[in-house]
Amino acid sequence: MNMQDPISDMLTSIRNGQKANKVEVCIPASNFKIAIINVLKQEGYIDYYTVQKKEKKTVLNIFLKYFNGNPVIEEIKRVSKPSLRIYKNKNSLPVIMDGLGIAIISTSKGIISNKKADKMGIGGEIICIVS
Repeated sequence: MNMQDPISDMLTSIRNGQKANKVEVCIPASNFKIAIINVLKQEGYIDYYTVQKKEKKTVLNIFLKYFNGNPVIEEIKRVSKPSLRIYKNKNSLPVIMDGLGIAIISTSKGIISNKKADKMGIGGEIICIVS
């Protein structure tokens, strides 16, 4: 399997896992993916995650969160793609669902949510939106 966009694959695994009411999804790990999942954890969209070393590979186990039997993540969508990068400055950061959702942004200060980037007054590449 040739992975062209591992971030999209991760987001699709989360989306499909929640549609199937899975408790956990397992994906190949990378530092970038772990940083994105860490933002989802801080914002309350997933329960927790673990990073395990299995043989020669590192695996990221993401434990999904549900509320009253419904997934907490209604929509998770990739914005910036390898073929088309989307950058926004501090004045044009997206507001998702009037502040109820988040955008995950890659900045010079690391991977953070749009709310934190707005407080810090920095912009960056819009990785994905979550609502």
